[in-house]
This record gives sequence, structure tokens and C-alpha cells, in this order.
Amino acid sequence: MNINSAVKILIVCGPTASGKSDLALRLAHALDAEIVNADSMQIYRGLDIGTAKPSKDQQAEIPHHLISVADPDQLFSAADFSDAADAAIRDIVSRGKRVVVVGGTGLYIRALVNGLVDSPSGAGELRRALQDEACRVGNESMLERLRQVDPELAAGLHPNNLVRIIRALEVHHLTGIPLSRYQKEHAFATRRYETLQIGISVDRAELYQRIDARVEQMLAAGLLKEVSGLLAAGFGRELKSLRSIGYKEAAAHLCGELSAEEAARLIKRDTRHYAKRQLTWFKADPDILWFEYPEKFGTILTHAIEFYERQEG
Repeated sequence: MNINSAVKILIVCGPTASGKSDLALRLAHALDAEIVNADSMQIYRGLDIGTAKPSKDQQAEIPHHLISVADPDQLFSAADFSDAADAAIRDIVSRGKRVVVVGGTGLYIRALVNGLVDSPSGAGELRRALQDEACRVGNESMLERLRQVDPELAAGLHPNNLVRIIRALEVHHLTGIPLSRYQKEHAFATRRYETLQIGISVDRAELYQRIDARVEQMLAAGLLKEVSGLLAAGFGRELKSLRSIGYKEAAAHLCGELSAEEAARLIKRDTRHYAKRQLTWFKADPDILWFEYPEKFGTILTHAIEFYERQEG
């Protein structure tokens, strides 16, 4: 449904540690805009250091929406995000402000811009059977099974994302069609918003160096203390939020399963792998314009101003 096609939104995306939050802040200042978060982990309260949330000072500079809006044990889907982002965007626009959406969760951005595909629903028995199989053979084996029938979708998934793995296997079983192809063939013909999408391009070696440095900064800033507090508050390690990168490894260390050094090494490794998956996802979108940042900030800002003036002129 093309309910918001008259509204323009600027989207800043790219891999983790590429500088998205900083670019979004600078653009928001220059454009009289407010920021809508599109990072699936920053929506959780209490997950601050490990998700690299904007600081309180940064959030005071420019209003940020959809940060710390759900408890760690609350399920928050792409559809939930789309609904909440729609409401935030309506509020921002009603006050005469512009909108900058920023985040690295590609599914959230796709849901906001294009809507979610109404893919076929499977029988409860099939889903339960797939869930039981996952318990027996493990997530990695289920992901490998998905690679056999839908390598394109599987390339962008982590083994921990069992919900999407099972959903994709379910759709293939019911239709005989890979979910990635189903999504393309049944995508909305028109977008829900008119967008300018800016991707931050970073040399791979430099990006990995930034990731390693960020992990060290997170640990120095008290990531282990943050995770210890979440566990002490009764949030279990099995929660989706606490299975995310950084939190999973920190919890394993706190429970005596990993040394501090090994936990740090795994966080860095898994974050690098995640960044690679993010790039695979975003590079597949031909509508994203890629720029180096901060080198090309002036060019990015010019594109953004022209984008809005076409609407407002």
C-alpha cells in the first residue's frame, strides 16, 4: 500500500563501523531533520555499549526515534519496526521536520521502503517439524540445507537467525520457489516512501581495522559489566537480543566458557563476518548511491538538498 508516497525520507545505510551514525547526525543538523533508527539491536533497552548506540549527548543534539523502545525479552519483528517507523515519520513530518533513517539492518529498511512480502503461510505442523529438526541437527545444518535450495538468501543469513532460516525453508517446501525469488516476483510495484539511499563505502581492510578498534573500545567502556547487569536482571542467554554479536560472547565469558581474550577475538571475527553479510545485502540494491565518508560529505549533502528541493520547490 503506497500510503506515504508523498513523503521523502533520506536513508543512510552500510556495514557496521562505517560511520553511519556520525553521517546521520551531520545530515540531520544540516537539513533540520530528526533521526529514525533502523538497527535491530539498538531498539532494545539496556543494550547500549554492544550496539554502539548514539550517546546521550548525541541524542540530545538531534531527536532520535526507535532507540531503546523494547525490553530485551520482547519480540520485535521487521513488521513491528515498519509500523513504529511509520508512526515516527508521521510525527516528524507533522512538525515540519525532515527525516533521516539510519541503520544497518537491511530487512528493516526494505520493510519500511517496500513493505513486507505476503509470502505463503505454512501449516503449523511443518514449522514445528523444522523447529524440531533444528534442535536435533543445529542451526548451521539448517542454514546449509537452505543453501541447497536458496543460496542467495542463505548468503545473507547468520546461523543464529533461525526464524528466517525456517521461514525460508517453509516457503520453499510449500511453493517450490526460493524465498529470495518469491520476494522479487511479489515485491510491491510502488514504494511506500520516496527515498534517497546513501551507502557508506569503506575499504575492506580499513573497515576491519575499525571493527577491531570498536570492539576494544566497547570492552573498555564496560561491555562485560553491561551484559552482567542484563543477566542479573533475569534476561536469559537464550533471548534473541542476547544471542547477538558481542552479547553472546560476553555472556559465555561471564559464565566461564570463554577467556576474555577468546571472547574478544570471537566478537571481532563475528562482527567482520556480519559486516560482509551487510555489504552483500546492500550491494544488491541498485538504488543505493555509494560514497566514501567523511571525504565525500559535501557531495552527499548536495545530493540530499537537491532531493528535498525537488519535493519542496
